Amino acid sequence: MSLLNPLDPEFRYQPGNKQHWGNLSGNALSLAMAKTAQKHPSLTLIVTASTAAANRIEQDLYFFLDRTTKDDTQQHLNQQGPNILTFPDWETLPYDTFSAHQDIISQRLHSLYHLPQIKQGLLIVPITTLMHRLAPKSYIHSNSLVLSVKQSFNLDHMRSSLEAAGYRCVESVYEHGEFAVRGSIMDIFPMGSVVPYRIELFDDEIETLRTFDPETQRTVTEVEEICLLPAKEFPLDDKGIATFRQNWHDNFNVDYRRCPIYQDISNGIAPAGIEYYLPLFFGQASTLFDYLPTDTLILTTGDINNSAQQLWNEINDRYEDRRVNPEYPLLPPHHVFLPIEEIFRHFKQYCRIDLCSSKQDEKAGYQNFNCTQTPDLAIEARQENPLDKIESFLISGTSRVLFCAESAGRRETMLELLERINVAPTACGSWHEFLDSDCTIGITIAAIEKGLALVEPQLTLI
Repeated sequence: MSLLNPLDPEFRYQPGNKQHWGNLSGNALSLAMAKTAQKHPSLTLIVTASTAAANRIEQDLYFFLDRTTKDDTQQHLNQQGPNILTFPDWETLPYDTFSAHQDIISQRLHSLYHLPQIKQGLLIVPITTLMHRLAPKSYIHSNSLVLSVKQSFNLDHMRSSLEAAGYRCVESVYEHGEFAVRGSIMDIFPMGSVVPYRIELFDDEIETLRTFDPETQRTVTEVEEICLLPAKEFPLDDKGIATFRQNWHDNFNVDYRRCPIYQDISNGIAPAGIEYYLPLFFGQASTLFDYLPTDTLILTTGDINNSAQQLWNEINDRYEDRRVNPEYPLLPPHHVFLPIEEIFRHFKQYCRIDLCSSKQDEKAGYQNFNCTQTPDLAIEARQENPLDKIESFLISGTSRVLFCAESAGRRETMLELLERINVAPTACGSWHEFLDSDCTIGITIAAIEKGLALVEPQLTLI
C-alpha cells in the first residue's frame, strides 16, 4: 500500500465509513487535518482526547490555514477556505456549584450560532465537551438579534429584552454579557463578540454603530451591523422560568421552598452551577450532533474512548456523592450528559477518519503517511558550537527548512544565532508563502510546539 502525503491526503467520503490514518508524527497530524478540511466541502468536526490537544491543534490549524486572528466578524466567516470554530468546555467539574466564565459561554454561543451558516469549516471539540447536552438550535436563533444602522430602536424595550436574555446592566461595560445606558447611547458587549459596541441613537433610530475599547471607553471603528446573542445557554424569561419550574416538579420530589436553585430561578437569578440543570429549561435538550450538517466529516485523534470513560466514571461518582442533599437535588447523569455508547452511535452516521501519530499495521486497515519526526536539533549552549546539530542538518541538504519563531523578538534572536553559522533564512509571512517560494531555508512567526519532517516532499519545521 502506498504512503499518503499530508500535503495532499487522499480520502473517500462516504457516510458511515470509517478510515484509519497512521504515522502522522509531530505537526503532520494538524497539517493532514487542515488539508483534509480544505478538500471537504462541508463541516469537518475534529474530536480530541483532551482540551490541551484541542488547543494545540487549533493553534496549528491557524498556522497551516493562514488564519492570523480569531476574528468573529461575518467577513471572517465568509473568507476563502475553511473557517475555524472551537467549542470549549465549561471548565467545571460534573455537578459543580460553579459556573463557567462569561468568555467561555460567549465562545460556545458564538460557535452554536454560526455553525448552520458555515459552508466549509472546522469545529474543534474535546470528546468530554461533546458529552454535554445543549440548548436546542431553536433557542439560540430565536433569541439572537441583528442590529444595523438606520434600524428602528426602542431603548426601553431593548433594555428589558437584554435583561430577560441574561445581560447585566452596569455603569461601564468591560465584560461579555454587560450593557450600559447613558442618555441616547447604549454600550453592549455581546456574547460571541471579541469587541464591545456603542449604539448611538437619533430619536428612535440607530444613527451609528461603533466598536470601542473597554479599557479606555473610546470608540475605535464604525460598523454597519452587529449580532446580539443570548447571554446564557438557557432562557431566563417568563416562559423559560415556567418551563424550569414545571420540569423541576416533574423530576424532583423535594420541598422546593428549601431549594436555593429553584428559588433563584423563580426570581430570575442565574445561580452558580445552574448549567447542570440546563435540560429543565427546555422540552427536550439537544446535543452538538443536532447542530451538525448531515455531510459532516469527523476526524478523531488520541484515546477518545478512554477519556470519555474516565469522565463518565467521574460523573457517576460525583452524582452518587451529591445526590443525597434534598436542597440540591441532581438530575441523573444520562439527563445531563450523553452516555458513551450514544456518542459512538452518532459517529457511525458520519464519515469518520481516525488519525494516529505512530506508525500502524497496514494489515489492520491503517494507511500510513510518508512522515518522519524532526530530528533532535536542540541548541547546546555548553558546546564549542551550540548550533552544531542544526548546522549538520542544514549541511546535509536533504530538506527545505522553515524556522518558526513565537514572536518577532524571538525571530530576531534566532536570526542572530543562525548568523553565527552563516545561515540567512528568507523571511516568509506565512506557511503558504514558504511553500510557494523557491527558498531552501525560511523563517516565519508561528507558535508551533512540535517539529514536522516530511519525506516527500522534503520539508522540515523547526
